[in-house]
Amino acid sequence: MKLSFPQSLLKRSLALGNRRSRTLILIGLCVIVLSLLLLGTQIADKVGLEINLLWQNQPPSLAHPFGTDWLGRDLLTRTLHGLSFSLTIGLLTALQSAVIALAIGTISATIGGKVDAVITWIIDVFFSLPHLVLIILIAFAVGGGVPGVFISITFTHWMGLARLLRAEVLQIKSSDYVQLSAKLGHSPLWIARHHMLPHLVPQFLVGLVLLFPHAILHEAGLTFLGLGLPPETPAIGIILSEAMRYLSAGYWWLAVLPGVTLLIAVQTFDILGQSLRALLDPKTSQG
Repeated sequence: MKLSFPQSLLKRSLALGNRRSRTLILIGLCVIVLSLLLLGTQIADKVGLEINLLWQNQPPSLAHPFGTDWLGRDLLTRTLHGLSFSLTIGLLTALQSAVIALAIGTISATIGGKVDAVITWIIDVFFSLPHLVLIILIAFAVGGGVPGVFISITFTHWMGLARLLRAEVLQIKSSDYVQLSAKLGHSPLWIARHHMLPHLVPQFLVGLVLLFPHAILHEAGLTFLGLGLPPETPAIGIILSEAMRYLSAGYWWLAVLPGVTLLIAVQTFDILGQSLRALLDPKTSQG
């Protein structure tokens, strides 16, 4: 026997509520994991960073869950400090890149005409270039180091989000209330500020979170290749780069455990971004 309309509506509402509850729980778990990783410098004792040659290259144990490195330093402590630093770098570069995407996408769609054509052409040019090669070339051109990381990652991660925000602005621009506002004499920038930017906040936040994994991985990759952060900086890329010299000797934990921790952080950011998208997007939240 088929369900009546009220019963069907009730069942659908309960399913939607359960989906939202699961999404909120998943977001909460991701936030907890990322908070622990970001606060790794507060959790881990700095004593583990001190050199102790008596504990060189010790395998994982209860005393040292990630083992020790070639200088006797606790690898778990180094990983937490390095990941916290890498996440901070990723946060800053992703935020800068997202702001650039918001500005360019909004200006392109709002002004239109030749400005929109030029910006669209620039985005297409960036997409046509090999992404990793472009990052390496920019980092090399500015001399590497911290400035190289910031500049190369910031200016190579805005295109996808800019294209998405541009499409969203074009859709809002065609709405009745925006056209009425234009007929009342409001400038395009005034319309963008008061009518468009408030609607772009959900897409901006989701895009910002989804930029984190790319920024973190590329920061670690640049540092691993020697074009990123200096060797004395505690970062995951430095730890992995140094560990490569000892893998042939069987000290697998020097690279595997920090690398797995980095992947967990990146995957957590990706899950968080996808969950926020499912929660904020009307199409998926009501589907």
